[in-house]
Amino acid sequence: MLPRACVLLALCAVVCAHAHEESPPANDESAPVVRSVSGVFRGSWMASRRGRRFQAYRGIRYAEPPVGELRFQPPKLKLQYSGEVNASEEGPACPQPLPASSYMDEDCLTVNVYTPHTNSSEQLPVIFYIHAGGFYSMSGRSDFAGPHYLLERDVVLVTINYRIGALGWISTGDAFAPGNNGMKDQVAALKWVQRNIAAFGGDPNSVTITGCSAGSVSVLLHMVSPMTKGLFHRAISISASPISKAPMVTHQRHLAVLQAQILKCPTDNTSVIYDCLMKKPWKDFGDSLPQFWLLGPSNPAGLWMPVVEPDVGQERYLSEDPLAAIQHGRLHTVPYIISQTTDEYFGKSFPLFLQNAANQEPIDEESKRIAPISFLLPPENRSTAMERLRELYLHNKTLGNDLEGKKALGRFYGDTVIGFGVHRLANLMCRHSKHPVWYYEFAYVGNNSHYQDPDGKPQAAVHFDDLLYLFTLSYAFPTIPLSSKDSHVVDEMTAMWYNFARYGDPNPRADTPELSALSWPAMTPRQRNYLRRGDQLTVHQNMFEDRFKVWDELYPIDY
Repeated sequence: MLPRACVLLALCAVVCAHAHEESPPANDESAPVVRSVSGVFRGSWMASRRGRRFQAYRGIRYAEPPVGELRFQPPKLKLQYSGEVNASEEGPACPQPLPASSYMDEDCLTVNVYTPHTNSSEQLPVIFYIHAGGFYSMSGRSDFAGPHYLLERDVVLVTINYRIGALGWISTGDAFAPGNNGMKDQVAALKWVQRNIAAFGGDPNSVTITGCSAGSVSVLLHMVSPMTKGLFHRAISISASPISKAPMVTHQRHLAVLQAQILKCPTDNTSVIYDCLMKKPWKDFGDSLPQFWLLGPSNPAGLWMPVVEPDVGQERYLSEDPLAAIQHGRLHTVPYIISQTTDEYFGKSFPLFLQNAANQEPIDEESKRIAPISFLLPPENRSTAMERLRELYLHNKTLGNDLEGKKALGRFYGDTVIGFGVHRLANLMCRHSKHPVWYYEFAYVGNNSHYQDPDGKPQAAVHFDDLLYLFTLSYAFPTIPLSSKDSHVVDEMTAMWYNFARYGDPNPRADTPELSALSWPAMTPRQRNYLRRGDQLTVHQNMFEDRFKVWDELYPIDY
């Protein structure tokens, strides 16, 4: 269901160290200072790619450290800070499998705030970004979500960490671990924004939540959760959906048992699992992640995830399946942008199926074994579904390590993990939302990509690629220079986000002339319009529906 984030884990080793280059000493009188109702924060200065100076406040705890007795517990919002808070440096990433020298800690519930605020009385729209990573990797640090493009606009950007892996998502179906603490972390961060963001120049009544992949799933769930009503006002989901081929699960006890086994804990019952895991060092949780994968790195693509919580006396983040909530109108909708890329998982499947000869036969002859792991197909009617889908994508040919095979398998893999769920989400929301829904395909192939061929050339617009033009991603990519052929894409993408954050509509305004040729209609059930972000911005209809109609026949729902 979720992202291919751990393709990036090898890169994390070079980025998850302390970031000092733009951080002044804590007592530097030239550093910007903000005073909110919760405390005083001393930040640092940064500059956009065009040289616009803005303020950065990084590594601010928005909740009490989730350590000791607070491990596996819902977050406790931090309401007051004693003394001046040094917010001039990045906070740690949450535990994940990185080298010992990487800057990580279980005490990782931090927020970064970037603002062009110049003590003006005007409040700016807030963009609140929820990072990708399959709920088990990555972070909201500036190396994964740099502000240098968006802060050329008059917006306040907020990026966050939330607990990942077992520390954030363990769910045993009972009172010991009902689940969703990672989502409740995000809620706490949204409450922190409501309480504090005005001091940073942001408008608490104009908050746009946005996220990619796991963050995209989070965005829709916040519309369904009773805990988040009134905390945001617009939403953007990039490349993932919590609604796809099967209902959301109510627990993941099997993963709790596996985590216990990996860390040499008893598994007799939930109580002993919980007690033992409470005593384990935090680093053991991050280091154990690769042992959850069954067919190589990041496979299965979906692992830890949100659940529909049992009622065991707690405040529940999710009390019903999101599909049912949407169908019955039990959600709080806002203006919404939904997207997917042209070739979401192009390249992700190659090492697993095509470059490993031992795995070619299983995908051709033993689909019952491979399908539930890699293609995330529900057990009901699995063999029939696999037969139809093999015919649709692979034309029942034996796979080979050639471009035709790569494209066919990559599209199959991308549609089952990302594409069909996004299609389903867009078609549901344009029917049931009280607000407009805009849909787009990111098809632009620039100088860089999260998949490159052996010669280092981008081959397709893949998962995460639209982030290249919204954030600086210094973990792996250079900042796009103004002289680059890709520069106009940065200007156009940030302009659409800027307009949407201000007005709930991405279409051009007088102060965004780079969008002057754009006329992007909202999606409706009868006119299923979408914007194609290729070399140009063009409007089309019925995105990939020739393929998705087969999926809809295999996994029918009432739209």
